[in-house]
Amino acid sequence: MTGEPLIGDVFGELLRDALAVATGVGPRPMAGGRLPRPVIEIIERDDGLINGAPAAHYLDGPADWQPYDHRAVDRARGETLDVGTGAGRIALLLQERGVPVTGLDTSAGALAVSRRRGVRRLVHGTVDTHVADGQRYDTFLLLGNNLGLFEGRQRAPGFLAALAALARPGAQIIAHGTNPYGTRDPLHTGYHERNRSRGRLGGQLRLRLRYRELGTEWFDYLVCSPDEFADLVHGSAWRLTDVDDRDAPYYLATLRLAE
Repeated sequence: MTGEPLIGDVFGELLRDALAVATGVGPRPMAGGRLPRPVIEIIERDDGLINGAPAAHYLDGPADWQPYDHRAVDRARGETLDVGTGAGRIALLLQERGVPVTGLDTSAGALAVSRRRGVRRLVHGTVDTHVADGQRYDTFLLLGNNLGLFEGRQRAPGFLAALAALARPGAQIIAHGTNPYGTRDPLHTGYHERNRSRGRLGGQLRLRLRYRELGTEWFDYLVCSPDEFADLVHGSAWRLTDVDDRDAPYYLATLRLAE
């Protein structure tokens, strides 16, 4: 034992266990007793901060969603790619509405959970690898705070270019983000300043996920203000056309493919 986790499909494993706890079907995580333990996703930041959150929310149905999730889904039109589909909560509702939707995720385990829950069209990979499949979309949804997949200044141009390569004329991106700069907690404001001193965006997180004995590799995940996001989009094939911040600090950023 080294004290370091095994590298594995953390997200897939925790979603599988969360579904087993929710449905009572399949092996559930136990700790010696008869009652299954709640599934907790551990998020470790590179400065040593550790947070945990119940994974059950990834299975939530529309009745338990936040208002911005409903507003985002209501804007979906045409062929839709649900980027970072996870357990498929967004894709399932779109299917019910008759919207043609494909769920994309890098976690094979997450896709297995989505399939068990009834999502019909799924792709294992990234937006970059999916370009070669020849599929094209009218709407890209990055919900569940998945604006974070832009990562930072280095990744954003390539990410936007891959989405443009997957886009039909007039396509749109709807991304859910969080403005991190309202906090006065020195643990977070200090992290923002440390990032800026290193040439990073203040809310650019360096994270790894943990669950049981597993961990992911370290990765960047972006939490930024709408103004910072507008700067990232500037010069790309996309135009930021709307920022819905009615539920601040959460917001929906809508981008449209330039004519």
